[in-house]
Amino acid sequence: MTRRDLRRALKRTGLYAAALGFMLFAGFPFYWMLITAFKQNRDLYVGASDLSHVPWIFNDPPTLEHVRLLFGQTDFPRWVLNTLVVVVAVVAITVAVAVPAGYSLARLAGRWGERMGMGIFFTYLIPPTLLFVPFSRLISLLGLQNSLGSLILIYPTMTIPFCTWLVMGFLRSVPWEIEEQAMIDGYSRLAVILRVAPRLIVPGILTVIVFTFTLVMQEFVYALTFISSVEKMTVSLGVPIALVRGDVYHWGALMAAALFTSIPLAVVYNLFIDRFIQGFTMGAVKG
Repeated sequence: MTRRDLRRALKRTGLYAAALGFMLFAGFPFYWMLITAFKQNRDLYVGASDLSHVPWIFNDPPTLEHVRLLFGQTDFPRWVLNTLVVVVAVVAITVAVAVPAGYSLARLAGRWGERMGMGIFFTYLIPPTLLFVPFSRLISLLGLQNSLGSLILIYPTMTIPFCTWLVMGFLRSVPWEIEEQAMIDGYSRLAVILRVAPRLIVPGILTVIVFTFTLVMQEFVYALTFISSVEKMTVSLGVPIALVRGDVYHWGALMAAALFTSIPLAVVYNLFIDRFIQGFTMGAVKG
């Protein structure tokens, strides 16, 4: 083997070792949730003085006790359904507003479009803890207390600013001549916005959907502020309230809930990871 071949083999070995390290780092939380969700309580809470106990394997046979607690003694299925209702509604509102808004600022507003886009983006950076008090007043005036409608109304205030900025950046990567040719062929400006532009920025729209889906799934502050009935809670609110009772943490059931809610997110990211990264990188480079 020549020195060049040896150097190439070492580089490939280092690359594979780094990839394996990242894979283990990314996969370990899922593995920990899995074994914790199916461990018996005595296996979970064994003392550190027991040197024969290995925390990252099943020392006792697995159990479904924590899963039965999650599905049988809490409203977890209803919380999942509530979350899906909110997610679908917020995603639809965000896409319906962010795509035309991003197009208008990128194509029609000239030099002021970029400045307005940055101003809109900066509103996304305002911490939710500063806004839930005025939002609570608004929800009270509209009579939406303790309803999923309050979350559907408030969450787009967080998703639309960032997604509008993201769509703007992605549209700048699309040649204007394509839309100009569509108008020469007989499309109106409105038809270009509604029918042509979305087809040109599919990765950006998928990025908007995944970002909105993730944000709504994990949001806690507004859900805690606006929802008080157990049957109307979302997953991010209902799980900690039901499974953290004073200083008692039902770790097995908590990890089961985290596992069952993180699997859909992992599947969504895995299906759209290429276009998701493309959407963010194009927005970052061109925005």
